Amino acid sequence: MKALRLMAWRSDPELVELEEPQPAPGQVVVRIGGAGACHSDLHLMHDFGAGVLPWVPPFTLGHENAGWVRAVGAGVAGFAIGQPVAVYGAWGCGACVRCRAGIENYCENPAGAPVAGGGGGLGMDGGMAEFMLVPDARHLLPLPEGLDPVTAAPLTDAALTPYHAIRRSWPKLAPGSTAVVIGIGGLGHLAVQIIKATTAARVVAVDPRADALELAERSGADLVVRAGDGMVEAVRAATDGRGADVILDFVGSDATLAQGAEAARRMGDLTIIGVAGGTLPVAFFGVPQELSVQTVFWGTRPELVEVLDLAARGLLDAVTTTFPLDQAVEAYRRLAAGTITGRAVIVPAGG
Repeated sequence: MKALRLMAWRSDPELVELEEPQPAPGQVVVRIGGAGACHSDLHLMHDFGAGVLPWVPPFTLGHENAGWVRAVGAGVAGFAIGQPVAVYGAWGCGACVRCRAGIENYCENPAGAPVAGGGGGLGMDGGMAEFMLVPDARHLLPLPEGLDPVTAAPLTDAALTPYHAIRRSWPKLAPGSTAVVIGIGGLGHLAVQIIKATTAARVVAVDPRADALELAERSGADLVVRAGDGMVEAVRAATDGRGADVILDFVGSDATLAQGAEAARRMGDLTIIGVAGGTLPVAFFGVPQELSVQTVFWGTRPELVEVLDLAARGLLDAVTTTFPLDQAVEAYRRLAAGTITGRAVIVPAGG
């Protein structure tokens, strides 16, 4: 089979030939229908070096995956050959308290996981291939009726990550509240939709790109604001001077973190999802009183069930651009250049 593999840190991935995987007991092979291209993959290619992460290349990219069951190992029950499935991408140890609750994104025994702090496409072979080996059937979720794998693939991260961030802030998103989404890319445009589908909050979308702001409006944003010096004033004006109850920063730079804190309401949430490497100095008079600042990583397996349900009911619609597997490198180049609207999805041959 063909697979797009990262062969070394700080290098472009390569399309290579591999043997089709075969499932051992408890494992499942999935024929990939779609694999999302995530901005975090660019960090693997261009920024990270030896010792930054607890795993090393080579491995097949692609941590947002959906497809059809190709083969099952001994002892696997509940899945039929040809059944459409989504792959939950955070692979923990499966035995700690967090993993048993489905919170494998925060596994507390990473040494017992298939790969510490990673999963398929992150240290282990992912879905940018014709077939993908999933090490445990618990990582598979049946797709709801009417949701196809190409549509579902980006939901496993690009929707699950913002859903997790938004869900934890639900108590602060009551009627009369305001949420600000900074960065309207693959995750940000879905964040706007999730807020509108699950809360009564008004949504302010912030981005420097005109096409991204248009996407935010199509996704349901109540107000769009061009990123820059006037962002804080615009948010304050839209909230009668109070500030936003929840700020979701999908960029994470020094500038966006500083503006997010300045635009936040007292007792609000500032949640950092983007990994641009910025820092936020915190001092008693430096941020609004009782502002909670947190980072989040991915989401839980039960939350992915909820995300897939929302999408199957037409409440989430990931804007995607599809590429065949042999054009995956070009997809990443366009992603790095910022010329893809929404999410890029790789569709392997025959998927």
